[in-house]
Formats: sequence, C-alpha cells, structure tokens
Amino acid sequence: MAGSSFVDYVKIFCRSGNGGAGSRHFRREKFEPKGGPDGGDGGRGGHVILRGNQNYWTLIHLKYQRHVIAGHGGSGSRSRSSGASGEDKTIEVPLGTVAKDAETGEVLFEITTHGEERIVAQGGRGGLGNVNFKSSTHQAPRYAQPGEPSVEVPVVLELKVLADVGLVGFPNAGKSTLLAAVSAAKPEIADYPFTTLIPNLGIVEYRDYKSFVMADIPGIIEGAHEGKGIGLRFLRHIERNSILLFMVPSDSEDIRKEYQILISELQQFNPELLDKKRLLAISKTDFLDDELQGELEKDLPDVPYVFISSVTGYGIAQLKDMIWKELETSMLER
Repeated sequence: MAGSSFVDYVKIFCRSGNGGAGSRHFRREKFEPKGGPDGGDGGRGGHVILRGNQNYWTLIHLKYQRHVIAGHGGSGSRSRSSGASGEDKTIEVPLGTVAKDAETGEVLFEITTHGEERIVAQGGRGGLGNVNFKSSTHQAPRYAQPGEPSVEVPVVLELKVLADVGLVGFPNAGKSTLLAAVSAAKPEIADYPFTTLIPNLGIVEYRDYKSFVMADIPGIIEGAHEGKGIGLRFLRHIERNSILLFMVPSDSEDIRKEYQILISELQQFNPELLDKKRLLAISKTDFLDDELQGELEKDLPDVPYVFISSVTGYGIAQLKDMIWKELETSMLER
C-alpha cells in the first residue's frame, strides 16, 4: 500500500434532501365538481448514509469528494398521490471508521461491521397533503404541510485500523521486519528511522488453519503525544487492537526504560490503552547467547515476553503461540 494512497482522515460536508410539500388539491370530475380534498403527501428527503465495506482499507476515495448532497423529496399531487422520496447518498467506508461532528468533535458513531449502515444526515420529512386534515366539521381544508428542511452536517471521518495485534515500538525496533517475516505484507524496511510512514496490515497464519491480523504502526518516539515525530497521527490506530505487542531490540541500552517510555506515551494519549493485553518481544537476538539472554531477563518488565529474531526465525513460533493464547483468552472474556 503506497504511502500516498493511505488516507485515514477526511472532512466532508453532508446535506440531506428537503422533504416534499403536501398537495392542496381538490378532486374535480365531470359529475362530481365538489369531490373534496385529495392532495397527497410529499416524499421524504434523501438521507446521507455511511455503510461499512470490508473491501475498503483507506478513505482515499473520499479525499476529493468534499460535498455529499442527497436528493429532495417530490411534492404530493392529486388523487392522494405521494411524492417520490429523494435519492439517498451512500458513502462506502472501511471498517473501523469513526464519524465525528466537525464543529464540536462529538463522536456520532462508529462503523465496525460489513454492511452496517448509519444515517449521518437525516432527510427532511415530507409534508402531509390536505386529505389528512379532512374531518366531519372541516370537509374542505385548503392547506397542507410544507416539507421539513434539509440537514447540513460537517463530518470528520477517522479511520482506526482494525487488527488483532498492534506492534508498538521505537523506530528501527524491527516491527516491519517481523511483519514481513510472519505474513505476506511487504512493508518498507531500511536501516534508518521512520521507514514506516503508514500502518501496514498482515494476516499471520497459525496452525490448524487459524490466523490473526497484525498491524505495524509507525514508530513512536518520546513526546509523540505532544506531536513529536509522526507517532501522534497514528496512535489512534492502536485503540482498535486487541493486543499490544511491544517491541524493544536486544541491543537497547535499557529495555525496561524503553518499555516504560512507550507505556507513558500511550497513557498520555489515551489512558484506556493500558487496559489492553500487553506482550513484549525482545527483537534482534541473532547474536545473543544464552548467558546474555539470562542477564537481560533479570531486568525485564513484568509482562509476558519472548526473545525473537525475525531474520533467523528464532522464537517466532513461540511468539505466535503466546499471541494466540492471549487472543483466545480475550475472546472468552467478551
């Protein structure tokens, strides 16, 4: 997925349709010149609807579609004929899309399942025709209701990647290398920081035809919650992950300290992130012998951990087992 094609934030202006006016028509026929009221109701205005689509991965298709306007309802007519409903406008969005009021920041709703539909701008109701106001004491009403006006809603759409496991770590912690080693994803890998500029998703195959989705989130640096680096923009994607897999390289000066910095950044961005299951992978252990590994284990944080090497495959099977065990536990707790 090219960086230019990954769009996870758009602002669009939505306007529903006006409701059609009710009719004030009176029936006039050759042998019945005073047939009474027969004006039909107006049609409702069109809605603006968001629909979840599992085939979409980004909001790129909405990047230049800044105005979405639904159709107006038709007016009622003679013979109690109702006006046509206005054309609905349906916006297809990827799963994990959050709709917010652009002016207040209030979360309107979230789209999380395929085919789920939510109305973001309600169409105006059609007005009642004069036939609805006929009574025994008022047999010739000469009025009808106008249709309700349209609704204008500026909406912000934010995509939060849906994944079972989110990789959290500093730049060059080996996240992209791990994702490439365990899935068919092809993230950019290089020996300089911030090679990952967008979240990458990969499906990790497990035994007995089981699988789970892993997300490589761009590297976090200290101060990311204040806007430093590029981590702030993508921290929201971690909110959707069931498990957070923290990655710290074995050659780090202080593994526990790096882990605590990552925890602190997540806490200051959203304290609820700390309620998620946490695992730790000590990466880049290609040249780590048993003695050095034992020394590192003495000062690791109190969280399930595993030593891995994405290059040689060391510890990868153990890592998958650990992840799957936690996923099963999470599913049972729901």
